[in-house]
Amino acid sequence: MLMMPEILIQKTDDADPALPLPAYETAGAAGADLRADLGGAEIVLAPLERRLIPTGLKMQIPAGFEVQIRARSGAALRDGLAMVNGVGTIDSDYRGPVGVIAINLSDKLLVIRHGDRVAQIVVAPVVQARFVAVGSLDDTTRGAGGFGSTGRG
Repeated sequence: MLMMPEILIQKTDDADPALPLPAYETAGAAGADLRADLGGAEIVLAPLERRLIPTGLKMQIPAGFEVQIRARSGAALRDGLAMVNGVGTIDSDYRGPVGVIAINLSDKLLVIRHGDRVAQIVVAPVVQARFVAVGSLDDTTRGAGGFGSTGRG
């Protein structure tokens, strides 16, 4: 049986009430689209410029889960729109406004308009670890081999 956590959404005081809540565009989608809430305006990002794009949303995420903010693959390929931090995390105890830390990786101006789908969110379970200081670690075949140590291809 699939576990379907409930993410409670509150719009910020200045949010556009007409913008839809995050939504899955297909039945098999892992991510739900987030929209830019720009008060009817637009943002122009120069090449390599980064900016916090407001969504007009706050979230209540159940304990044991996080919401990941990720780039939308179509916007990344078509427009060069990416997330500065790769994948952003919204922790279950955060209650502030949700923003998308965006960057324009293209070589031309990128216009983000009010209501544009600028990112997607994925709800994921979280496991917290216990960190223990020790004097040594178990040996493995790989050992301390790092980047490129297993070869190419």
